[in-house]
Amino acid sequence: MSIAIFTDTSSNLSKKYADENKVGMIPFTYHFEGGEEESCLDIENFDGKKYYRRIGNGELVQTSQITPQTYLDAFRKRLEAGEDVLFVSMSGAISGSYNSSVIAVNELREEFPDRKIETLDTKGAALGEGMIVMEAVKCRDAGMTIDQMMPILEDRIECLYQIFTVDSLKHLRRTGRLTGAAALVGSLLNIKPLLKGNEKGQIVSVDKARGNKKAIQAMAQRYDSFAVNGEAQTVCIVDSDNDEDVAYLIELLKRNHPPKEIIRLCYEPVTGSHVGPGAVALFFYGEKGVRAK
Repeated sequence: MSIAIFTDTSSNLSKKYADENKVGMIPFTYHFEGGEEESCLDIENFDGKKYYRRIGNGELVQTSQITPQTYLDAFRKRLEAGEDVLFVSMSGAISGSYNSSVIAVNELREEFPDRKIETLDTKGAALGEGMIVMEAVKCRDAGMTIDQMMPILEDRIECLYQIFTVDSLKHLRRTGRLTGAAALVGSLLNIKPLLKGNEKGQIVSVDKARGNKKAIQAMAQRYDSFAVNGEAQTVCIVDSDNDEDVAYLIELLKRNHPPKEIIRLCYEPVTGSHVGPGAVALFFYGEKGVRAK
């Protein structure tokens, strides 16, 4: 049975990858105040420098959830063509769009009782979500059914470590990711938080560092401590226009357990609006339960 894999644009995957691997991309939308609604389906050609410069200059971005109808329209076409459907979603703990996909899938199961339809909460975002999509593609291309794929993907989710730091806490504060008090203290003392996706897919603070260099060192130390078989891994980095810190992070990653490959992409605009300019995120696989560390 043919399987149609879908994800949302929070997965931060390139259009080239999606096209080559037949992954359907469902767009989140965003707009600057007073501007028209936009979406980004081609992150490699997205002008991140311009976008994050505008945010840094004080322009506010509003984002929208994906509606159940959007999922219904996308999935139904593939179901009518006789395919099963697997949707790989952004964390349900940080976006209501996952719940929208569940509503759509439940409706479609009644409409297409002979088809297999699943939605998977990656408990991640950006290339943390994208890495699970890449695992799903490998499973599909190996000839697995969705029932065979799901336990493998769920296991990989429990092994995925997601750590990031931000240049300014005000964007996380504005969108409710940190309390106002915590953000104020960090801003005054130039303390940069280390944030991660926890076992529930929530964003939590795990450490603090004074200044960019110490924060990047702390991220690399967690890779050295928690990565399993780093030399065989494809490790992923996303950033919101921060070439200097990314270059330093890559240098540190290559010192002790250099990854087989490092993928680096710009933060897509919706997730990027929450972390703001200058953010750097690192994604890799550790042992099961590593999310709790």
